[in-house]
Amino acid sequence: MIETLLPRTITNEYRGSAVAKWGFVAMTLLTIARSLAHIFLPDGGAQSIATIPLDAYSPGAAVVIIGMFAQWGLTQLMFGLLYVLVLWRYRALIPLMWLFILFEWSGRLLLGFVKPFETAGTAPGAVGNIIIPVLALIMLILSLREQRAG
Repeated sequence: MIETLLPRTITNEYRGSAVAKWGFVAMTLLTIARSLAHIFLPDGGAQSIATIPLDAYSPGAAVVIIGMFAQWGLTQLMFGLLYVLVLWRYRALIPLMWLFILFEWSGRLLLGFVKPFETAGTAPGAVGNIIIPVLALIMLILSLREQRAG
C-alpha cells in the first residue's frame, strides 16, 4: 500500500478504481473553478460566495480580506494545475493527491472550529468542509485498491 501511495518511480500508470480517478477529475475542475472565482471576482468571493459581511467592516479591512481571498485563489490555482499535471503525466500520484485533499479539507474543517469567522449565511465551503473530507477518504481508499485487469 505504501508503494502505491509513494511510488519509487512515478509513471502515468494508475491502477486504482476508475471512480477515484474520475472523482479526482471532478475535484480538479472544482479546485480550478473556485481558484478563478477567488482571483477574478471583485470581492474575491468573500461576500458574494462565502457570505462574509464585508460591508460591516471598514473599507481598509474589506480590502485586506478581498486580497487574502485572491491570494488564496492563487494557491488553489497552483494546486489545480498540479492536479492537471498529475492527470496528464503522473497518474500514479492520484492516491497521494487524494491524501493531500483529505489533509487540506480536514484541516479547514478543524481550523473552522478553532478560528471561526463571522458569515451572514452558510458558505458553500462550510458545507464542503464537512462533505469533501469524507469523500476524499473514500476516494483515497478506492485509489489504493489495485484493480484487476480484464
